[in-house]
Amino acid sequence: MRHHDLVVIGAGSGNAVVDDSFADLDVAVVEERWFGGTCLNSGCIPSKMLAYTARVARTVREAGRFDVDAELRAVHWRRVRDRVFGRLDAESDSGRRGRVQEDSVTVYDGRARFTGPRTLRIEGEHGTVDISAGQIVVAVGGRPLVPGPVAESGLPYETSDTVMRIDAPPRRLAILGGGYIAAELAEVFAGTGSHVTVVEKEERLLGPQDETVAERFTELVRSRYDLRLGRELTAVDGEPGALRLTLDDGATVEADMLLVAVGRVPNSDRLNLEAAGVATHDDGRVVVDRYQRTTAEGVFALGDVCSPVPLKHVANREAKVVAHNLRHPDDLITADHDLVPAAVFTEPQIASVGATEQDCRDRGLDYVVGTADYGDVAYGWAMEDTTGFCKVLAEPGTGRLIGAHLMGAEASTLIQPLVLAATLGIDATTLAESPYWIHPALTEVVENALLDLDL
Repeated sequence: MRHHDLVVIGAGSGNAVVDDSFADLDVAVVEERWFGGTCLNSGCIPSKMLAYTARVARTVREAGRFDVDAELRAVHWRRVRDRVFGRLDAESDSGRRGRVQEDSVTVYDGRARFTGPRTLRIEGEHGTVDISAGQIVVAVGGRPLVPGPVAESGLPYETSDTVMRIDAPPRRLAILGGGYIAAELAEVFAGTGSHVTVVEKEERLLGPQDETVAERFTELVRSRYDLRLGRELTAVDGEPGALRLTLDDGATVEADMLLVAVGRVPNSDRLNLEAAGVATHDDGRVVVDRYQRTTAEGVFALGDVCSPVPLKHVANREAKVVAHNLRHPDDLITADHDLVPAAVFTEPQIASVGATEQDCRDRGLDYVVGTADYGDVAYGWAMEDTTGFCKVLAEPGTGRLIGAHLMGAEASTLIQPLVLAATLGIDATTLAESPYWIHPALTEVVENALLDLDL
C-alpha cells in the first residue's frame, strides 16, 4: 500500500489546496470525473457564458424599446455550445496535465472510498489501488437531486450536469424546480427559442430570496414562461422526446425534454465515511469544525460536501483555510460564513447579502428598510428600466447594515459596496454620505436606497 503525506479527494476547489508550499510533500489528487469540478464543467462558468449569450439575444429582440430596428434571425446553439465548452474543456484538461507533470504530485483517476482511518481504495477504469495518507482533504462536491417520480419513470431527463451540452435546444422544455439553477437555465433556453414550462411546489420562484425580490421576479417572468406554481410532480410518462408530466392537481404538461433542477445533495454517501470515522449531518453534509476539520483525525473537508453555503466563492475560501491549516497546525484560521454574497444570473440579475426581510421578522430583529428604483436614477432612464430596484435593511440608530438585495442590471456588481460595508462595519450613513457616488452611474440606485433609510 503506497503512502502519501497528503491526499486530496476531488479536483474542483480541492485542487486549489495544493500550492507551491506543498512541494516538499508527497501529494496525491484523486478525481473520478473532471478537473475543475462542477463550477468549471457544468455549473457557474458555462451557465454564465450561456446566460450572457441569452442576454445578447434578448437585447436584440427588445431593441425596439430604444427605437432601434433590429431583428434576431437565429441563435446558433451548437456554435455557442462548442465555443463555451471548447474553452472550458481545454481548461479542465490543462488543469489535469499540470498536476500530472508535477514531480511531487500523483494523480489517480477514479472514485475513492475509505477502507479505514486515512486509508483509501481507488477504483478506476485501469484497476484498483489502495493507498494511505498522513492527512486527507475531502472535496468531492455534490450532485443534482433527482426526485422519485422522475427516477422511477425510466424515461430520459436532463440535469445541470448534462443539459448545457445537448446537441439542440428542445421546442418544449419542462423545468422541475424554481430555484436559482432552474431560473438561470430557463433564461438560457428561452433565449434560444424554447417554450419553457416551470413546475415549482412553492407559490413563487426563488423562495429563499428576499420576499420582495421573489414576488417581483415571479411576476416579471409570468409573461415569459408557463408557470405551474404550488404544484408537485406525481408522474412522468410518454416516450423519449414526447414526455407527459402529471401534476398533483391532475393537470398535465407536454414536453420534448425535462430538466430536473430541484436541488443538490452532497456526494458524501459515495465515500464510505463510516470506515474513516467521519460524521455527517442529517442532510448528508460532512460535519466540520470552524477550522474545516472533520470528526476524524487528520481529515479535513471543504466545499459543497460540507459547507452550509454551497457556492464556489465559499469553497475557494475554505480551500485557502484548509491549505493554511494543513501547513500551520499551531496557527489555525477559520472560514467565516456570516455575510456571504450571492447572485442569480437571470435577466434581470439578482444579488443579495445578509438577512432577508422575512429573516428579520422571524428573528425578531428591529430594522428599517430603504428602497430605490432603477427608474428613479438617470442611468435607469437611459436603460428604460421599469422593474429594477435596490433594498437595504439596517439597524435603527446605528445604521448597521443587516441585509441588502438588488434586482436589476448588473446587480451582481452593484451589491459589492454593500458587501464591503456590511463586512467591514461601515454604517449606512457613512457609506451614503462620505464617498462620492458617480453621477449619472447606476450606482446611484445604491446610494439612494441608503439615503432612504429612516435611521
